[in-house]
Amino acid sequence: MTTLHLSDGIIKDEILVVALSHKKSIRDGKANLVIESGDIALDSKKLLPILADMGATGKADEVIKIPGITTRLLVFTGIGEHKAVIEDETLRRAAGAAARGLSGSSSATFSLPTKKLASLEAVAEGVLLGSYAFDKFRVDSLAQRHPSLKAVTIHSKLAGSAGAKDALKRATIIGEYTALVRDLINTPPSHLNPESFCKEFTSLVKKVGGAGAGLKVSVMTHTQLKAKGFGGITAVGQGSANPPRLLHISYRPVKVKAKKSYAYVGKGITFDSGGLALKPAAGMEAMKSDMSGAAAVCASTIAIALMKLPVAIDCYAPLAENMISDNATRPSDIITMYGGKTIEVLNPDAEGRLVLGDALVKAQENKDLDGIIDVATLTGAQVVALGTRTAAIMTNNQEFSDHFFAISKTAGEAFWPMPLPVELRASLDSAVADMANIGERMGGMMVAGLFLKEFIAPELPWLHLDIAGPAYNEGEPYGYTPVGGTGVALRSLVALAQSAAIS
Repeated sequence: MTTLHLSDGIIKDEILVVALSHKKSIRDGKANLVIESGDIALDSKKLLPILADMGATGKADEVIKIPGITTRLLVFTGIGEHKAVIEDETLRRAAGAAARGLSGSSSATFSLPTKKLASLEAVAEGVLLGSYAFDKFRVDSLAQRHPSLKAVTIHSKLAGSAGAKDALKRATIIGEYTALVRDLINTPPSHLNPESFCKEFTSLVKKVGGAGAGLKVSVMTHTQLKAKGFGGITAVGQGSANPPRLLHISYRPVKVKAKKSYAYVGKGITFDSGGLALKPAAGMEAMKSDMSGAAAVCASTIAIALMKLPVAIDCYAPLAENMISDNATRPSDIITMYGGKTIEVLNPDAEGRLVLGDALVKAQENKDLDGIIDVATLTGAQVVALGTRTAAIMTNNQEFSDHFFAISKTAGEAFWPMPLPVELRASLDSAVADMANIGERMGGMMVAGLFLKEFIAPELPWLHLDIAGPAYNEGEPYGYTPVGGTGVALRSLVALAQSAAIS
């Protein structure tokens, strides 16, 4: 991972990165470029004509490189329309785009506008997120790849201020654990299954200090799950040669009282073939990403522990492979979920809600929760409704949802509130069981949310985050977002814990 440093002194790197914006002239309406070089003075009169000749626009994701004056290379990263106050997410994205564009370089100094610590932290996050690369399985082709930017110095007058080092430390934790989530999502099912997922986090908890860091981990095997009545997880995983698991990571702050207590539950389908409702071959390779929610909640719990936040977290990852065999769950099978509710499985490809239902009930055995959040690549309908870059929030508590929505904006993740229309609930009725696992096709994202709501105590604030589109980028990279796993939801889950810590 790229190493970060702070400085407000002489620039020692051969590469300097600054920002570039644009604003329209009142007279002629033409776009004029504005160099945003933070706390470093540059000769705009000399540089702007060069940038204009090169066709620079200052738009987001644009990266322009020219020979430097006092450095070997001067890099301009676009931040869009010129504003008196630049949003932290704009800086995060611009830093990420520049970091991507500098792969193969050994070091660079980033001097973007950082008038407050939150902006400095956003730049640091953007650098780390944008520098990410997944080369674990490259052998012969590795030599053809440019390695990630090795080291970055963030130039700012705030470098020596109180809190700057803490901001850099937080950004480093966010960068490291987002990279972990991305790595897990990008890892193929030949190398990641329920058991190896559990081993990864069991090893990681031990590595970061285990009980000394306030962390404990436990794993329920498939035989334990079956014996204890976890019918949802068992039904989804029984068709696979790789049996299901339920991973539990708990965090309790050390030597301080927790100000809030949350449960994080993440869908962990390490590969989703659709089961006996087999998916089309085209696009099925992306179903290695169906454990994105589990990776996000587990990694965020460890990040929260490393930040030593005074918040208690119970993290649950129900893990299974949804495969085809003579043991696979059949359409019309009836299963009994943990807690006793019976479900008619009309569609084995609507499996995520089944594993989540079990884990949500289990998580609520902690009666001291202030809220419960589930994170899942749950429905294709989410992508239809909100596209590939915006995730959905559904809730039984508007205040909790509004708070999380505001927090997610601060964290730089795109979520949007969606309703849970009462009239859609009847479509989940079954003639032979307590409920069916699918209902009305139109509004399918919200129907899935209504299914999960049936497993939530009415008085417990609950959020359902459907991240189906944003979790896995099948298009071109942009900003700090690579191709493949994105790590979405981790920053917002950490930010929620941070907000509770200062409340």
